[in-house]
Amino acid sequence: MSRHTTFRYCLDPTVEQSDMLSRHAGAARFAFNQSLDFVKTALAQRKTSPAHPVPWTRFDLIKTFNTWKKTEAAGRVFTVDAAGIAEVQVTGLAWRGQVSQQVFEEAAVDCGRALAAFSDSRTGKHAGKPVGFPRFKAKAKTVPAFRIRNKPAKTGRASTRVGDQGCARSVTLPGFGAIRVREDTRRLRRMLTKGRARILYVTVAYRVRRWWISLTVEASDLHTSHHHRPRNHGDDGGWVGIDRGLTAFAVAANADGTEVARINTAPKPLAAGLDRQRRLAKSVSRKQRGSHNHQQAVAQLARHHHRVANIRRHFAHQVANQLVKTHDRLVVEDLHVAGMLGNRRLARAISDVGWADFARLLVYKQAWHGGAVTVADRWFPSSKRCSTCGSLNQRLALTDRVFVCGCGFRADRDHNAAVNLALWPTIEQDFSRSPDPQAGGRVTNVRRREGADRTPVGIGETVLVDAGTEVHATLVA
Repeated sequence: MSRHTTFRYCLDPTVEQSDMLSRHAGAARFAFNQSLDFVKTALAQRKTSPAHPVPWTRFDLIKTFNTWKKTEAAGRVFTVDAAGIAEVQVTGLAWRGQVSQQVFEEAAVDCGRALAAFSDSRTGKHAGKPVGFPRFKAKAKTVPAFRIRNKPAKTGRASTRVGDQGCARSVTLPGFGAIRVREDTRRLRRMLTKGRARILYVTVAYRVRRWWISLTVEASDLHTSHHHRPRNHGDDGGWVGIDRGLTAFAVAANADGTEVARINTAPKPLAAGLDRQRRLAKSVSRKQRGSHNHQQAVAQLARHHHRVANIRRHFAHQVANQLVKTHDRLVVEDLHVAGMLGNRRLARAISDVGWADFARLLVYKQAWHGGAVTVADRWFPSSKRCSTCGSLNQRLALTDRVFVCGCGFRADRDHNAAVNLALWPTIEQDFSRSPDPQAGGRVTNVRRREGADRTPVGIGETVLVDAGTEVHATLVA
């Protein structure tokens, strides 16, 4: 079994290497825009000629761009002699030899992926928000970046190497040579030397006035000593529920009610650096656009946001590693974080803790260690359900930090939710997500129009929905 992971380093290039990196990033943006222009031109011609082909897939775009870059449509360079006679010196892109050809191909691949996402969104195959038609990349609004595959040479030597030529903190790229990096590369070098990893491709991007390189690696599975012990067949226990919150970042508990972990102190870097962020944002607004001072102010604000994101990401990795290494079965709830951000009073606090990113880390880290992660249903009332008797406390408000049940059970709200999540694998079959099967969803008091699958009712009439539940419907003119 293999796994995919990424190593990211901050580059320390020379002046010549920095110019070459910028040239490659510009070539990638140019190739993407040109590939998109091929598609738009073909779609316009298809209106008058339905049989006109449209290069839609990434292979078609690569082939079209490679053919176009050598033709006169891509450009011509003339030389004029003393007699005034002009002669074509170069046909096609005159600067195509100054950058790696893989940059053009990978940019065409990105354009093909964008078009595929647009098609899948139109046909309903793409989950999530609708995806629009790709747009041209503007130089001022696009992050300079490019991607290069790690293609072995004819001698079998990899084109992308780490720690080559006696310099441990360096990455060698084709056409660039050895570029120094700021971080230690010992861990990746050991994996490459022992044959436990293989670099697939590298992505270079320019952020916060620094060049960053990300090496996507196909690594072998973790050592068996880092794996959880396999459970016996038929063992359905050992689940640990993790409740995420704002008062306590994460509370983990077993199904028997034992609390195994509680992380109270989240760094909350956004709230801690909000005053500095406001000063930097005000400094940006006071500078004239396009000036050197404005660029410096924007860079300072970007570095602040970069630091905030790094602190939040580092804390999430620490907590995820702690939980994954100590428990082989975890249960998390399916939180609708995007919908929660609609609450203007809690949106900043929810964004500051990074719930969604934390859950993503738990899933893939647990898979590396041979464990399991189960996601509880979004409508499962983990906070309102009594972990002892199973009854629901519908009056529980967000301000109530202690859960109290009529059976006499009393516990911390987050602890009770964590225990209920640990019980989710055993009560999943008994939980009905849709109390109203005919409506296909939960019963709400939202007013709706007369229409499909419902018989119009009169003013003040009562409609029986479920087991004696009554809903008074009122027609609105």
